[in-house]
Amino acid sequence: MTHAELTKALWDLSRATGLVATCVFAGSIVLGILARSGRAVPGLGRFGVSQLHRTLALTGVGLIAVHVTTLLFDPYAQLKLVDVVFPFVGTYRPFWLGLGTLAVDLVAVVVVVALLRHRVGPRLFRVTHWAVYVLFPLAVLHGLGTGTDAGKGWSQAIVGGAVATVVAAVLWRTTEHFSERGYDRVPRQMQRSPR
Repeated sequence: MTHAELTKALWDLSRATGLVATCVFAGSIVLGILARSGRAVPGLGRFGVSQLHRTLALTGVGLIAVHVTTLLFDPYAQLKLVDVVFPFVGTYRPFWLGLGTLAVDLVAVVVVVALLRHRVGPRLFRVTHWAVYVLFPLAVLHGLGTGTDAGKGWSQAIVGGAVATVVAAVLWRTTEHFSERGYDRVPRQMQRSPR
């Protein structure tokens, strides 16, 4: 494989993993909302929805790791390790790259807190999970601002579908029809027993 072929392969892999990660995270967000509602999906049940949500989230994290790693080795991208950690310091489209860096930083926080869920407690876990509603739009804007395929119809259709799905799920989450089935709003000790 020539140097030019390797560079193109790294670039293609980075583009693909970024786009697929957007879709995978969209699916994870929707399933997270569905899991929180307590509703079952036919064939999965409530437990299956939660497991699929976690699996998609971890898959998205893996895709982002590949996305960033390939860009670090791609001479055209000129991404440095500092650009991955500190937003808005990159040389190539620093604002749009910085949005991606912020999204990666938030992903790292959510993953660490999720892994330490039993040590940090449910309140911090829940508050940290709300960061997903910030990181997803940051990641989408990053892709639109830096992605070389952002202006192509097929890419716009894929990203638009992912965004529309997340927006619909979030809107449902904020309606009266959303209920957290199976989740007690009042601790069991404080509930009155029927007479």
